[in-house]
Amino acid sequence: MTSERSEPEYPAEDQERWVSVLRNTALGVVVLGLLWVVFNVELPPVHQLQQDIEALGWAGWIAFVGLYALVATTPIPVTIMAVAGGLLFDVAAGTVLSVLGVMLGCWSAYWVARALGKQTMRKLLGRHRSTVEQHLRDSGFYAVATLRLVPGIPYWPVNYGSGAFGVKHTPYVLASLASCIPGQFSLVAIGAFIADPSVVTGATVGVGWAAVGILTVMAYRRWRSDRQA
Repeated sequence: MTSERSEPEYPAEDQERWVSVLRNTALGVVVLGLLWVVFNVELPPVHQLQQDIEALGWAGWIAFVGLYALVATTPIPVTIMAVAGGLLFDVAAGTVLSVLGVMLGCWSAYWVARALGKQTMRKLLGRHRSTVEQHLRDSGFYAVATLRLVPGIPYWPVNYGSGAFGVKHTPYVLASLASCIPGQFSLVAIGAFIADPSVVTGATVGVGWAAVGILTVMAYRRWRSDRQA
């Protein structure tokens, strides 16, 4: 007569404890990785970045998008990459490549935050936590768009905060795309103006920043209206 051996059952408390341990471990890895990037990885000056990417020929387009995507997932400001896009390419091509790079980075960071969870990301966001959580909790398209457009708020807290605080994937992607296009355009235009300080490129810079200002006000008003409804 044989007896069947049943698999041991683990209490729910033990399972939750292991989940907490794994998430805290993941938090430590992510925090250490981000800190290492911030203090040890320094983007070269714009002119050096321009020379390095131009030396790659046609592969420079792919390298630029890949490097931009990597930068967009970290606390390193994306400004230098967008300005470099204007120096390397014309305004149209630079904007397209910059948007591709920044969107890949934003999309990747969103899913990292979804995997790590809300409590873990609260710790990771640091001083940006209260601002991001206040805007993104129970919010969607216009909240993400507002935070993307407002000067002074980096991309990375919005990326991770959107994933952590329950912003749905489709509104997040659409809002990120709609709001990053004018922002990237205005920064790329600055690079183009540096490369060719003409009346046309100067006017392009003005148009880009005017669009950012108008869209910021519109997105903020709509977000406030939705919150009060």
